[in-house]
Amino acid sequence: MSVSFEYYKIFYYVAKYENITAAARALFLSQPTVSHYIRSLEKELGLSLFIRSKSGVVLTPEAKLLFSHVRKACEEFWTAEEALAASKSLTAGTLRIGASEMTLHNFLLPYLEQFKNRYPELKLKIFSSTTPDALTALKKGEVDFAIVISPLQHTDGLSVIPLVPFQDIVIAGNRFQKLRHKAMSLHEMSHYPLICLSHGTATRYFLEQQFSAAGAPLEPDVEPATTDLVTPLTAHNLGLGFVPENFAAESLKAGSVFRIFLKKELPPRHICVVSDSLHPLSLAGKQFLSLLPSYPG
Repeated sequence: MSVSFEYYKIFYYVAKYENITAAARALFLSQPTVSHYIRSLEKELGLSLFIRSKSGVVLTPEAKLLFSHVRKACEEFWTAEEALAASKSLTAGTLRIGASEMTLHNFLLPYLEQFKNRYPELKLKIFSSTTPDALTALKKGEVDFAIVISPLQHTDGLSVIPLVPFQDIVIAGNRFQKLRHKAMSLHEMSHYPLICLSHGTATRYFLEQQFSAAGAPLEPDVEPATTDLVTPLTAHNLGLGFVPENFAAESLKAGSVFRIFLKKELPPRHICVVSDSLHPLSLAGKQFLSLLPSYPG
């Protein structure tokens, strides 16, 4: 048996109003057209659905059973249509973004504000975590995309697009004044107390790679959980700090810390947008990414 949705739609309205004329008015159809559809449906199903009365029609027991199922299906279908229309116009829905602490505090905020001003009815869910955790959430489908920092591990099957470069530097507090005008190697630096992020972060992985290439161990004395703690810890002379240059800009200008130059500067890193081809971007996701600098398309 194959009855098109249009027949059930017309049946739904006749059963709802218990009146063919009222159903025809709601459907913007003629009364004869509605009656024709109902007769055709009854013929296809092999049973009577309505009994005419003075005020309209009365549902047969079989029609009541059919209506209990058709009503749910029709209303669910129309709800889905409304939700899809709202999503298409970006007047409803939720955008889920995975972001590392550094990208959230030092890159994303103005774009989040711009997006929310443009689409105020869309909800934003921001999952702030380490870069590895954000990529794990992406692979699980818990976020629509991730804005994280390089270097990235375990990116098989993921699309990685570099957006904005940034430079890591070494800073020191006044206790280490003797190093102010001295260019150092990472090997030399390993003999001083160091401050860098803890294990499980992209930054720690990056620094471990650099120290290993220089043949030096990386054994920090202080391991803060977030990047924004590195500069104040360094300013209080707890060690030499590794930090993105813009995180230390105000303190460098104020003179509470100074930059130590390396004989071989650390390679630049990038803020990247990462997406999963198994979870295509929604219209909301595409609109948000279009705001970001250097994002293609």
